[in-house]
Amino acid sequence: MLRRPNLDYAALMTLEGAMPSENLSAEVIEQVEIQVKYQGYIDRQNEEIDSRRDIETLKLPDGIDYGRVKGLSAEVQQKLNQHKPETVGQASRISGVTPAAVALLMVHLKRGFKDAK
Repeated sequence: MLRRPNLDYAALMTLEGAMPSENLSAEVIEQVEIQVKYQGYIDRQNEEIDSRRDIETLKLPDGIDYGRVKGLSAEVQQKLNQHKPETVGQASRISGVTPAAVALLMVHLKRGFKDAK
């Protein structure tokens, strides 16, 4: 119930059957409310971190033809060919390689893996 934006600990303690604890400090109550209310956001953020970690270490195939990556600009293709990154993480840190270009690269890699199966 604490996840609801209009409810807090004090409001819950007014409900019938509630057993208020006088041992809890205001700071502890506040921390619990924050943790409960934002747990969904925290979980999603942690999933995003895990996903980025996976992307960071995803190896690019040797001799990948960036010209076959649909939607990749000529400038990005040139930069990737020049730097020859070994992982998607390295590619994402090359100046001029946009997050959208990294996303296109990921789609291309996933399609390649599906075709290989």
